[in-house]
Amino acid sequence: MAAKGVALKKLARASELVPPAPAARSVTDLDRLIHERMRLGIVSALAANSSLTFNDLKKLLRTTDGNLSVHARKLEEAGYVACSKSFEGRMPKTEYALTETGRKALEKYLDHMEALIQAMKR
Repeated sequence: MAAKGVALKKLARASELVPPAPAARSVTDLDRLIHERMRLGIVSALAANSSLTFNDLKKLLRTTDGNLSVHARKLEEAGYVACSKSFEGRMPKTEYALTETGRKALEKYLDHMEALIQAMKR
């Protein structure tokens, strides 16, 4: 239990241990939009692929239609993800791609997490 307290104190002081880079001030400065597990999964999957369909994302992230819809919409509203809808024959097809804004936000988030990890190792 004491080790956990020390780790939490280190994490809380991350801003003192890490040079004040814009993306790495403290835990509270994390991009909360991306930090949520499902949205981080969506953004990460799209960063590794040029685009993915709704069904591909649903399968990859092992989630429900409703859950994926809600989180994808939040990312779309923030401009992190672009959504295009079309038909393949008579079947609707929804496709998602990471925008440049989304890619930059993910890079900033990852840099921030990396700085926090490095601060914890000190």
